[in-house]
Amino acid sequence: MRCVHSSGLRAVLAAWLVAAATFAPPQEAPRPPEPNTRVPAGVARHAPSVFPDRIVASPVQDAATGFAVAWRTDASVAAPVLEIVLAGDSPDMGVPRQVRAATTALRTENGIGHHHRAEVDGLQADTLYAWRVQGGGTWSPWHHTRTPASPGTPLTLLYFGDTQNKNTSLTTRVVREAMRHAPDARLALFAGDLVSGGDGEDDNEWGEWFEAGESLPTSMLVAPAAGNHEYFEEFEDTPQERRVLGAHWPRTFALPGNGAEGAAATTYWFDAQDVRVVVLDGTSALDLGTARAQAAWLDRVLAGNTRRWSIVVVHQPMFSPRQDRDNELLRRHVLPVLERRRVDLVLQGHDHVYGRRGGRVPGQPTPQFVVSVAGAKQYRLSPQARLTMAPVAEDTQLFQVLRVDGDRLRYEARTATGRLYDAFELERAPDGGRRLRELEEERIPQRDCERAATLKGRADRCWE
Repeated sequence: MRCVHSSGLRAVLAAWLVAAATFAPPQEAPRPPEPNTRVPAGVARHAPSVFPDRIVASPVQDAATGFAVAWRTDASVAAPVLEIVLAGDSPDMGVPRQVRAATTALRTENGIGHHHRAEVDGLQADTLYAWRVQGGGTWSPWHHTRTPASPGTPLTLLYFGDTQNKNTSLTTRVVREAMRHAPDARLALFAGDLVSGGDGEDDNEWGEWFEAGESLPTSMLVAPAAGNHEYFEEFEDTPQERRVLGAHWPRTFALPGNGAEGAAATTYWFDAQDVRVVVLDGTSALDLGTARAQAAWLDRVLAGNTRRWSIVVVHQPMFSPRQDRDNELLRRHVLPVLERRRVDLVLQGHDHVYGRRGGRVPGQPTPQFVVSVAGAKQYRLSPQARLTMAPVAEDTQLFQVLRVDGDRLRYEARTATGRLYDAFELERAPDGGRRLRELEEERIPQRDCERAATLKGRADRCWE
């Protein structure tokens, strides 16, 4: 038996380590940030054509009796029609009713598109309709949408915070998971900043928002709030700089048109079963001087509420969970109305974290104020938010499912993988009061950002 001395062992070991280092895979270099859209430069992925696209149904003021549809084609199509019929089991749709659309043009980086809007009225509550929209010598698929039922019937709806960035890449999975958890949802609320805007890719971003939504915008009614990224800075860096609503917004959605003075294109309200939903425009309130007018309009809409529950959607939070943000004008003008009228839920976005808190009026049922985020951009919580809100979360994409059934409203916030993060139930008392019951079973632990900085080196954000 051959004996190997320790010096020989050391030499063998050293040679082995050199060889291992030679053939070891190299350390992975930090990955550069991905672009905001998947569209390579010079590729017209989302150019309009004769085929109808960007089809989205939205509620009218009484959602049980009708809905409005917006869609896009190229400029060869003007004043097309929507066809609608009671949905049946036979491929023979019968003779559909036709509704003529109004058309407006929009020039973007993808060329000139025609945006169409048709409003359908006279529908029956809780009824499944089949409908399609016309293009240039072609049609969309037949879509199915069930109208909301009459008051007194259970309603399921979805709520999404900001989608905004990398919509096709990273919002798609959230929408799919939401629809899997709530296949019976008839309404989807979006709390603003659907896209990011700028960089010459506005139209591509809207194309990717619809791509991420897949069947959601045609299988249920969509009610969005405008965020600050739906606006742009005109005359930027000059004394004339001002906020201007982007050209896509009034063409992309067919909204009720019953809003506040000075913000008619971005504020509205509607009734769906036992819920009155009111949508505000926080950007217009904060930057364009409409806070007082929106508050007065909100007070009138809530004063006339005949439904059991009330939900307000606004992009900028009343109580911001992000460091160095304070929407004081909203708290001065809008918050007193929300609390005096005893709104049940205030659903918000803007701050790209999760946080929930109650109101501040002693001895009175006050709203539950929620901030959530569905998209990829992730900020960090302020120390104040950690003290005043619970639960809170960073670095987490979420969707929310709300189920309204008579005197009970159940709220669930779930992560992109469907795990339960927050849940509570509101119960309406006979005197109009309200009881909050926390549902803590099966909630996952608090999520905090574990990154020191983003790929771009920003320590004030978690991911971008």
